[in-house]
Amino acid sequence: MAHRIIPEECLACGVCAGECPNGAISEGDNCFVIDPESCTDCGSCMDACPNEAIVSE
Repeated sequence: MAHRIIPEECLACGVCAGECPNGAISEGDNCFVIDPESCTDCGSCMDACPNEAIVSE
């Protein structure tokens, strides 16, 4: 199950993108987004997010 970013909680700091070993995270319009096809559910982004905006769905 891939992770998703909750836009209301995302600070758009980009920390998660730098931590993703698969390059699955990119900058969207108002927040960062995760490509579910590339995400392997490793959890690196969840650990790195300072606002706990990334949750499993």
